[in-house]
Amino acid sequence: MTQQVKRAFRYRFYPTGEQAAELSRTFGCVRLVYNKALEERTRAWYGEQRSISYVQSSAALTQWKKTGELAFLTEVSSVPLQQALRHLQTAFGNFFAKRAKYPRYKSRKKSRASAEYTRSAFTWREGQLTLAKMAEPLDIRWSRPLPEGTDPTTVTVSHDAAGRWFVSLLCQDTLAPAPATTAAIGLDAGITSLVTLSTGEKVANPKHERRDRARLELSRKARGSANREKARRTVTRVHARIADRRRDFLHKLSTRLVRENQTVVIEDLSVRNLLKNGTLARAISDAAWTELRSMLEYKCAWYGRELVVIDRFFPSSKLCGNCGTVRGKLPLNVREWTCVCGAVHDRDVNAARNILAAGLAASACGEGVRPQRESSRTGQSSVKQEPQRATAGIPRL
Repeated sequence: MTQQVKRAFRYRFYPTGEQAAELSRTFGCVRLVYNKALEERTRAWYGEQRSISYVQSSAALTQWKKTGELAFLTEVSSVPLQQALRHLQTAFGNFFAKRAKYPRYKSRKKSRASAEYTRSAFTWREGQLTLAKMAEPLDIRWSRPLPEGTDPTTVTVSHDAAGRWFVSLLCQDTLAPAPATTAAIGLDAGITSLVTLSTGEKVANPKHERRDRARLELSRKARGSANREKARRTVTRVHARIADRRRDFLHKLSTRLVRENQTVVIEDLSVRNLLKNGTLARAISDAAWTELRSMLEYKCAWYGRELVVIDRFFPSSKLCGNCGTVRGKLPLNVREWTCVCGAVHDRDVNAARNILAAGLAASACGEGVRPQRESSRTGQSSVKQEPQRATAGIPRL
């Protein structure tokens, strides 16, 4: 059964000098409005114990434009400025719902330069996009067609540190479900192998950042020198290429897994805590496990697949998939181990198979997988069961 979803299609474009200047002014105004509204809301709350709504921020924006100091805000389209206030409202909503930290100020050097235009601030005619305050359409490189018979509802223009311009068009798209299958797969994330599948296949980690690490060094360039500025531009281009390659690889991998399997089972990894390991932090960041999970989540939802996430404390590596015994300790340098029952396990393959078995059990029961934790971690058993055994009822592969 087909379903309607909103999808963003991103393209690179090449602005004229006038368009680049207009967009740069818009980026600066968006950043200023966001920061000023954040400052006002913070001051009102901590100084007067008073909350400010989006409507009040919008009214304040109108007053700012009438002052001599901020009169230049009238020179750019008002829609991206209003959208900045909406984004700030969303950020506060996420903060109060405990989904995110307190909103932070946007930095000219570190924050992403972007502006969002709604339908009233751009013209879409015969495949050409013209933004407000511009006389000519953008010179877009159409690397793939937009969905037939649909028009963009929102346009986001961005400029990255490597000097590239992108436009993202949000459109309504019709997606057909993926071909029917009953296959299921379990994934164990790693560093040497990006993921190990329950079928025994190991997907090698491309290590994009490590391959270009030598070109990322700036330590030998004097601060403020022309050579350092030249090196900085080189580094930004290298980082952009690393991100593009990583994203392309993860898209291809996640699409393949979703198309070939009806059920995909993964672990709920706490990447933020894992990054505290100074030895492995750089390699973990390069693996981009969080980005892979995000892709699997929305692609499974798009194509009618099931994504099962098991508890992060499930002892997938230490659990014997043959007899169910949980090994006491298993250091990272031990890649193969032998159970007391005589079964010899590849650490990663065994973990992937246990993850799949736990996910299938959770899917059948309609509950999450929360197995017994070690006594050293909780002080007591979370479920009643035999010592050194995993959750009862998990099928063996």
